[in-house]
Amino acid sequence: MNSISQRAMRAWVGLGPRFLPFADAASAGVPLSRLLRLSLVQVSVGMSLVLMVGTLNRVMIVELGISAALVATMIALPVLFAPFRVLIGQSSDTHVSVLGWKRVPFLFNGTMVQFGGLALMPFALLVLSGGGAAKDYPVWIGQAAAALSFLLVGAGVHTTQTVALALATDLTRDDRRPKVVGLMYVMLLVGTIASALTFGYLLEEFTPGRLIQVIQGTAVVTIVLNGIALWKQEGLKRMTAAELAAPQPRFRHSFGRYMQGKAARRRLVAVGLGTMAFGMQDVLLEPYGGEILGLSVADTTKLTAALAGGGLIGFAAASHVLSRGADAFAIAGLGTLVGILGFAGVIAAAPAGSPMLFAAGVIVIGAGGGLFGHGTLTAAMNHAPEGQAGLALGAWGAIQATAAGLGIALGGILRDVAMSMGALEGLGAARGYMIVYATEIVLLLATFAAMSSLFRRAGNQSSRG
Repeated sequence: MNSISQRAMRAWVGLGPRFLPFADAASAGVPLSRLLRLSLVQVSVGMSLVLMVGTLNRVMIVELGISAALVATMIALPVLFAPFRVLIGQSSDTHVSVLGWKRVPFLFNGTMVQFGGLALMPFALLVLSGGGAAKDYPVWIGQAAAALSFLLVGAGVHTTQTVALALATDLTRDDRRPKVVGLMYVMLLVGTIASALTFGYLLEEFTPGRLIQVIQGTAVVTIVLNGIALWKQEGLKRMTAAELAAPQPRFRHSFGRYMQGKAARRRLVAVGLGTMAFGMQDVLLEPYGGEILGLSVADTTKLTAALAGGGLIGFAAASHVLSRGADAFAIAGLGTLVGILGFAGVIAAAPAGSPMLFAAGVIVIGAGGGLFGHGTLTAAMNHAPEGQAGLALGAWGAIQATAAGLGIALGGILRDVAMSMGALEGLGAARGYMIVYATEIVLLLATFAAMSSLFRRAGNQSSRG
């Protein structure tokens, strides 16, 4: 029996490099099990994103009757912390401690901030609901508490995600680093799908009390997963007094080195524009399904899993072609075209009254976003200066998160403005959503134009930056 178990285990491990994207990033010194353990940080990030962008925005807009503009602004608040991802990445690159740890202190602090935001969130929702004694307090107290909880969760997510990706690159050889980062993002999508399906199941019979239990459980699971993820990832290395006192590179110098040349600016602009195009619909996805197509809370939460599933398909497809030498910017440009097709399907779902068409459009949007995200991430890693993996990932993440937050806020505001315009009443109850989706198509066309310029020039660039 023991020999049979050993053979089964060897066969299972052997399937990894064949079917799990980026599984070949592992090595003898850094086995796949260690990388997968580190990727639990990404799973906790996915849980928080599903909770904020998926479940809670639907509940606050539909069940609590809060305006989409206010909810979108709350969800976009973490964008205020996003620019600091560059500083966090650079700081973790150069951090000096007595124990020799660089990344672990940042991972621990980010985890505690993320936990604090999740712990505060249930009380904020209780006040927002106006139930019980909460009706005796001003509405702004609940709104301020909810905003603070969203901001704390966002700050924790930005910190842990940036530093975990940088730590993953530290653990592997240069030629395997893009594959390792890709593996981490695949696990983010897996975590997003799993948590969306779990939340959908738990909220099948929706009650405010059940929602609070889900949020509290997410806070506890976040601590557990991140604790397992960072355990023994960095070895102890006693630092001498001279090493501790040695001057460290200043942020301005490090960032200036990274931004040398016009190509770096063009890359970041393209990332920001495309991310905003894909992100405007995030806050409207579940309300659209609930308000226009009559889907339940559980069904619309599962749509988030469908979006992540499409992203996983796009990411796996990008991995396949990029490993064979395809141009990263061309793949990102292809992602924008796929996204346009998906948004067209979502727009057509309202007049057709078809939840199936809506779901198919969501999956296609996810696939386009996966192609776009993988392509831009690979390009960012390929052009990172030596010793600046954290800064490169921080810059990419800062632009992406900032653009996504702005896109979410703009999507909610644009939807409310369009709904209030009498001239658009002919489009029906879905007019606000349709205007947002049409705007995203226009932005994706502009992104494709920017991407085509980059991949036309890529073959002529022989130096980084």
